Amino acid sequence: MSDTCDVAIVGGGPAGASAAIFAARAGLHTLVLDADKGMTRRAMVNNLLGHPDGISGPELVERGREHARRAGAEWVTADVTALDPGGQSLRLTTADGRSFEAEQVVLTTGASVALARDAGLTTRPATEPHIKEAIEVDAQGRTSVPGVWAAGTAAGVSVHVIVTAGDGARVVLNLISTRKGQRHVDHDVLVQTPATVH
Repeated sequence: MSDTCDVAIVGGGPAGASAAIFAARAGLHTLVLDADKGMTRRAMVNNLLGHPDGISGPELVERGREHARRAGAEWVTADVTALDPGGQSLRLTTADGRSFEAEQVVLTTGASVALARDAGLTTRPATEPHIKEAIEVDAQGRTSVPGVWAAGTAAGVSVHVIVTAGDGARVVLNLISTRKGQRHVDHDVLVQTPATVH
């Protein structure tokens, strides 16, 4: 990548896709780097608001990817193996040797915090069943490394997709608000059509 994006999101599950949608809609140059290995791909989700018949994990992930792309995010299939917080921007390196630079990074890596740990971020024991470790974050979602944020299961929230998606949105809204210097709100108003008179 020849230029530095505003925000790179590592992980394209519910937390990552949700973060990407909000970041792109806010006008940020948004890049998602996704290895397509997340645990949601193996799930049948029967407790997601708006899906009374349930939705398969693979379909949910694909819909999230499509929604993020429509919002303006760039989506790259890549396994990020290194995060270098040194320098003026943050550098992400992939298994196939590509590198990407970003002003801010949001880690939404699900059950794996190896990338964060290897980059020197502070981690802690996780409290969610079957999850061993989580990235330590403040109330806004910031990690111990400036410019690096974390959301979803990687940041210690519940593995349930409605929770991780909400956390991805919450953290990136905090990131956007910090960049703008004021609280960012993304609400569209439903256009009302005049009622037909009979």
